[in-house]
Amino acid sequence: MNNSNFGLVLLSIVFIANTLVGCGGGGSNTTTSSLNPTSSLPPETWNMGTYPPANQYINYCANPRSGLDPFENTPYPDKAGSATLEKLWLRSFSHETYLWYDEIPDQNPDTFSSIKAYFDSLKTSATTASGKLKDQFHFSESYEDYKKESQAGVVASYGVRWAFINRTPPRLIRVAYTQDDSPAQQAGLKRGDTIVAIDGIDINATGTNELATINNALSPQAGDNHTFALRKADGTINEVLLSAADIVSTPVRKHQITNINGRNVGYLHFDQFISVGQRPLINAFEVFANQNITELVLDLRYNGGGLVNMASQLAYMIAGPSNTGSGPNSTGKVFSTTVYNDKRTAENRAMPFEYRVIDWEEQIYTDETLPSTNLDRVYILTTSSTCSASELVINALRGIDVDVVLVGSTTCGKPYGFFPTPNCGQVYYTVQFRSENAKGFGEYADGFLPVPASQNNVELGLSNRVSGCSVNDDFSNPLGSPSEALFAAALNYMNTGQCPEQNRSQATQGARLVADGPAITSPWHPLRNGAISLPIREQ
Repeated sequence: MNNSNFGLVLLSIVFIANTLVGCGGGGSNTTTSSLNPTSSLPPETWNMGTYPPANQYINYCANPRSGLDPFENTPYPDKAGSATLEKLWLRSFSHETYLWYDEIPDQNPDTFSSIKAYFDSLKTSATTASGKLKDQFHFSESYEDYKKESQAGVVASYGVRWAFINRTPPRLIRVAYTQDDSPAQQAGLKRGDTIVAIDGIDINATGTNELATINNALSPQAGDNHTFALRKADGTINEVLLSAADIVSTPVRKHQITNINGRNVGYLHFDQFISVGQRPLINAFEVFANQNITELVLDLRYNGGGLVNMASQLAYMIAGPSNTGSGPNSTGKVFSTTVYNDKRTAENRAMPFEYRVIDWEEQIYTDETLPSTNLDRVYILTTSSTCSASELVINALRGIDVDVVLVGSTTCGKPYGFFPTPNCGQVYYTVQFRSENAKGFGEYADGFLPVPASQNNVELGLSNRVSGCSVNDDFSNPLGSPSEALFAAALNYMNTGQCPEQNRSQATQGARLVADGPAITSPWHPLRNGAISLPIREQ
């Protein structure tokens, strides 16, 4: 299998599964399963505290695939193995590469009912300063799903983006937007519609089976059908049947220029850092550069992340060669530095701001230079769904003293990254490094917080407090409208340097409600809420 498509999730250019180094230690408890004594399989033995090299176990599968990989046109690497061998690979792989490897409890793999259940246990239980889990990003998915989205932007969906305002009763889940010509758009879903029930189950249900139905409907597989009851803007309830399909993402949702008080203000709604978005992103910035915009409002409120290489490109297109130092004859300033665990410090490395177009099919840099607006300031619209690669752009620009003004709410808080690593038909995402900007700052696990400039008395680029305005998402106006609350607040800040007063009804729409019962699981996904850096080669 061609491993070049599996890069690290924030900044690395090696396929980690082929370069693992084992770590040993003393142990006592042992469990051995019944293997054929003549088998050439690795030993299915667990010794507490002893970690054989992960590459000893890789590709030994309980259900090996056969034939050609349709995405790479090469034979699958799978060999006949067992669930225990898959778990032992996960154990050693995590011990070697996990950022907080010394915080993983070493439990007997055979006591877990499934490979997934064991993988889910291989993470830290530590919390951040605010009390949330430090690692909320542990995830796995099928190899096929990974390849479809990473290569073509295809994902199983109804074509609707949900805004999860409150996950616990009273739950509040609204339509953020719909994809053009998608099942959701054809069914008449509109921005601001609120889920009342799913498959006849009240959205505030707390039973185990009821929650499972709700979660499955919110994260469907292609071909799934679910009935949604939605409250419309006029208060009426509309019931629709939605059928999930493979939907092609549209990362650049809108770009436009508005003249405000003699200023050409660019607006860009960008939702995902995936390769199919590169050319639309370039087209938008060519328009901005040609029209000589003096201000830019970058709408990342629903952008959960994606390719770090594209995050670096976006930051360059905003700041340009004068601020980043990037160009054909310069190495450029640091966009982001990856920092690994204490066993891998020799692998720490810096990535510059990228000024070149990438040929994603061949995974090479081209001679085509990206357009840029050479701005010293950018207004970024954010919510708790602004994550990972999006936060990397915020941190990187602040690291080179570009004035970032945040308008919206606190971002998700993911300064961490990982390699999407395949084994036996699954792709695993486990946190393997953290990122820092050019000033060495990367402590934003509790997100970037917009605060009025008068209250932000910290050195630029060295805090998670960012000058700006706290404004709730506005579902009563279309995205990109100068009347929409976040965009309007950014325009007001440009003219006055002041934040607007929020009205009571708007605050109610976006308020964090009191938790009273179990939370629905997040539809978090590494390609939409992560940061993936692929090994792009020089020509």
